[in-house]
Amino acid sequence: MPGSLEPLDIGVHIPYHFRCPISLELMCDPVTVCTGQTYDRSSIESWVGTGNTTCPVTRVPLSDFTLIPNHTLRRLIQEWCVANRSFGVERIPTPKQPAEPNLVRTLLSQASSGSAPFSLRVSALRRLRGLARDSDKNRSVIAALNAREILLSVVFADVVSQPSELNLESIAILSMFTLSEPECLYVASDPDRVCYLVNLLFHSSIDVRVNSAAVIENVVAGIRSPEFRTQISCSDGVFEGIVGILSYPVAYNRALKVGIKALFALCLVKQHRHKAVAAGAVEALIDRLAEFEKCDAERALATVELLCRFPSGCAAFASHALTVPLLVKIILK
Repeated sequence: MPGSLEPLDIGVHIPYHFRCPISLELMCDPVTVCTGQTYDRSSIESWVGTGNTTCPVTRVPLSDFTLIPNHTLRRLIQEWCVANRSFGVERIPTPKQPAEPNLVRTLLSQASSGSAPFSLRVSALRRLRGLARDSDKNRSVIAALNAREILLSVVFADVVSQPSELNLESIAILSMFTLSEPECLYVASDPDRVCYLVNLLFHSSIDVRVNSAAVIENVVAGIRSPEFRTQISCSDGVFEGIVGILSYPVAYNRALKVGIKALFALCLVKQHRHKAVAAGAVEALIDRLAEFEKCDAERALATVELLCRFPSGCAAFASHALTVPLLVKIILK
């Protein structure tokens, strides 16, 4: 990265005003604070995030924590990078700006308005989903504006009718966030809401199925009540739906990641592990074991261990021809 290179490394001097006063590296996303000083966004956000309330250069208290993009300086830095390409300097990319809270507030208002045209509500949710997908910063802005509660009310406004585009877009956004315990209880305490999510595990779209599985995993992992966890894991079809995601014939990394998280969370309820075995979890785990990334592979092995704690699970793994070879291969990695 150009900002990490010293002048002797690249044979060119980096102008002082192109360097962040905090990191002393070339700025990639210069922003100006209320004191008029400019910093790299990541550096000043870390400064403020650790509890500092003053401007690092002037030591003047920050009366406003708004960060204003310095587009002029960023363009000058980009031009300088291009001019010094022969010295090994790479052009900094144009950063995506964080979502404006006012825009997010407007989109949430449109999405939740029962009097707004259906198409406008769906359009607002699609824009929100795009913003949430762009960056962690955007998700923080969205979450801070009570988005999860609003989205939950949209998703479960009508759990009897067939899911509309409005419901599916809301679930897609919810799947990107971690729900609080009260929000998890809001879902888990109503069998109709749980049933609604389980039914979506059999939707024709794999994306809808994965989004629903992500929300279910979020809810199961986010509640302390053993009673509600048991009720969810006892729901008709929940294991079959999760195993179906793991067994999806086309390679789909997110499906594997979400599927194994959901299966592991559900298998923590020991009373219903036999349902996982009956749904084909053993075959799905063994068939996909070699495809999991490291963290997911560890979770898959933990799930294997949980299912081996009772006779039928142990017998199912023992009877699968690939169980031992795959486990030995993973151990020897």
